[in-house]
Amino acid sequence: MYNAIDTLPVFKGAVINKEDRSIMNATFVMDNADLEKEFLTLCKQHNIIGLKGHRSVGGFRVSLYNALPLESVQLLTGLMKDFANKKG
Repeated sequence: MYNAIDTLPVFKGAVINKEDRSIMNATFVMDNADLEKEFLTLCKQHNIIGLKGHRSVGGFRVSLYNALPLESVQLLTGLMKDFANKKG
């Protein structure tokens, strides 16, 4: 998850120092707020929901709890790559 956040140009990690990052909740933002709505819509079209970050912080939060299958993360990071290729 963090590899996609760190390497894709339209996404930016909310926590810069790697040692401070949560292994359970990956947070990120986009420099262009207009793209955030578009990305959330794309995710919803692929049944990925609940990514919107806290209302006071914004951005996105991906919960990576034990019950989450690896395929779910792969689907999300694949969408992120496609989105970045089209918008970045």
